[in-house]
Amino acid sequence: MTPHNNPNRLERQLDRLSDVPAFARTWFRGVVMHRAVPFTGTAGLDFLEMTVSRVEIGLKNEKKVQNHIGGIHASAMNLLAETATGMVVGMNVRDDCIPLAKELKMAFKKRATGSLRAVATLSDEQRAAMRASDKGEVTVAVTVTDEAGVEPVECEFVWAWIPSGPRKN
Repeated sequence: MTPHNNPNRLERQLDRLSDVPAFARTWFRGVVMHRAVPFTGTAGLDFLEMTVSRVEIGLKNEKKVQNHIGGIHASAMNLLAETATGMVVGMNVRDDCIPLAKELKMAFKKRATGSLRAVATLSDEQRAAMRASDKGEVTVAVTVTDEAGVEPVECEFVWAWIPSGPRKN
């Protein structure tokens, strides 16, 4: 059984898209997310799948995100992985909390070929901890792959969540 009680604000917003025809859902999801986090629209992130346990985001190898050798820039790879991990955390934090990126590690292993995808996941135990407490941190698993199925980077993201109201002394 999954530790999922009431959907949080982000999940409720995305649930409204269930009435949108399947062929247009990814596009509409992108509009919602790009309004919430404008930089994701600037970079052109595609929000392919968003559930409480798994978020998948794509990034096309286009001129606006390329480095000097025609691949996706390191900063754009970071944005892709950070957004995927942040969104899966965002799908689980309580409405009285806000998620904050706390730490990231990124090791560049191979040259990326073409477009990239990042898949971030949370376990049921991690999700339950987020629902049970108004403060904590979690290491979010994320895998970034290119069109050839290669993992050009290895990433680790630690996210914290804290109460969104006034700080208590």
